[in-house]
Amino acid sequence: MLRLSILVLSLSSLIWGKPLASTMKVLGRREALPAGFTLTEPASPDTILKLRIALAQSNPAGLEDALYDVSTPSSPNYGQFLTKEEAASFVVPSPETQATVNAWLAQHDIDATPLTPSGDWLSFQVPVSKANEIFEAEFNVYTHGDTGRQTIRTMSYSIPQELQGHLTVVYPTTTRALQSDNSAVASSCANEITPSCLQSLYGIPTTPATQSSNKIGVAGFDEQYADDQDLKTFLKTYRPDTSDTTTFTVQTLDGGSNSQQPSDAGTEASLDIQYTVGVATNVSTIFISAGEQNHDGDLEGFLDMANFLLNEDSLPQVFTTSYGPNENDIPLDLSINVCNAYAQLGARGVSVLFASGDGGVSGTQYDSSCSGEFIVPFPCGCPYHTSVGSTNGISPETAADFSSGGFSNYFARPSYQDTAVSAYLDFLGDKYKGLYNASGRGFPDISTQGVNFDVVIDTEVQQVSGTSASSPTFASVIALINDELIAAGKSPLGFLNPWLYSTASDALNDITEGDNPGCGTDGFSATTGWDPVTGWGTPNYAKLRAAAGL
Repeated sequence: MLRLSILVLSLSSLIWGKPLASTMKVLGRREALPAGFTLTEPASPDTILKLRIALAQSNPAGLEDALYDVSTPSSPNYGQFLTKEEAASFVVPSPETQATVNAWLAQHDIDATPLTPSGDWLSFQVPVSKANEIFEAEFNVYTHGDTGRQTIRTMSYSIPQELQGHLTVVYPTTTRALQSDNSAVASSCANEITPSCLQSLYGIPTTPATQSSNKIGVAGFDEQYADDQDLKTFLKTYRPDTSDTTTFTVQTLDGGSNSQQPSDAGTEASLDIQYTVGVATNVSTIFISAGEQNHDGDLEGFLDMANFLLNEDSLPQVFTTSYGPNENDIPLDLSINVCNAYAQLGARGVSVLFASGDGGVSGTQYDSSCSGEFIVPFPCGCPYHTSVGSTNGISPETAADFSSGGFSNYFARPSYQDTAVSAYLDFLGDKYKGLYNASGRGFPDISTQGVNFDVVIDTEVQQVSGTSASSPTFASVIALINDELIAAGKSPLGFLNPWLYSTASDALNDITEGDNPGCGTDGFSATTGWDPVTGWGTPNYAKLRAAAGL
């Protein structure tokens, strides 16, 4: 999993601070600078900031109900997905909220642009001097010691009291800029994984898909590019049965691109594209590349990607992402807004998948020294997507020790998980009491192989490992089942979890060995049934197909 390392900047009232006006209320504040950052100087008053604000959504509970209504196999509305307008209607800000926020914007002569169909996110540009004034903030320049990268952020910001309950997030403000850490680690079907290994292990068919409307979307960030010639070499080597013209299409946002210079080929992008195109035979694959001209600041396209999809009339039925920050690096209100975007996608029939992370119980990346509660990657805690962990070995297949898993500190356990998670907590007993949130959403939901994947990068075969490999693999399985469903005149699977935790729970290969160490512990253990290392286990295509009604 490639890390969006989104750490936070915090309040320091002793540095260039000023007292808050009596009518202002603090909306965002953090207490300590992240490791490696130093305060450099006040930001130039004339520097233009691209800010976005989140308005209170009118009916997020109704969105959740609608999502489960179309995603739960026992529901009479199962598979009757919402339109873009229907999904957006649940999060359209109330007339009062719109009027209040618009009056405030007009008062400050700010022209804002809606970013989503519902208008719950607005963007605008203002100079630092004006941002400091209207948000009682102090935007400063901060420098990362190792990279020298500078970013402009504030340590605290406030909004007028009359906006309380109407404006929930101002962003970017107290978070810092992305730094990526390529976790697809070079490593040396027992010693290497290829498409044929996955097909053999999981019974994945090689029969080409037939439905032109069936698509997989693959997220690309951090100037990671997928090289078409490398894909052709990969397919010629590992899938010689596919057409010589097999390729992928590209969509871009935020000034994104997909350089075809061989030396620009990215490990993450190459892995994701080669294993979606190479496993989901003949399913149309779209590489969605987010550039650096983003409007969501620190997330560098992460939130923009969700909003980009929400604005599309035609969506890929499966969307896979192998990047992510840690949950505690993102403000709660922002996390909720991003999670609700995935709920809208699910309600519209998209299976949203994310790699669970490569740090065991220490977050996106392994850390043996972390103390206190186990660290949760984001958006693993969001209940409206499917989190994918990793396994390795073939006889038996066991949990990969890097497979991130655990329980969210932000999001409560969803009802579809109650039975499965309660059973695991009974198995766990008092072990690690106080180190995790026993009432939080558990993850991952499922897993696939994630070690020693052969990938062609800049014309050379390399072996890479990580949950980055697992999410596109499971995405390919779901895309092939969707193809059969569409051909049979049925709806695609959409949001997977209610189905995975009920009808399909017996259609996965249970992984009962291995654990996911981190933070100076052995981490959680895999066991019979669901566990926070491998979820329900790995796919059995024939059983999943039957569970889907085929």
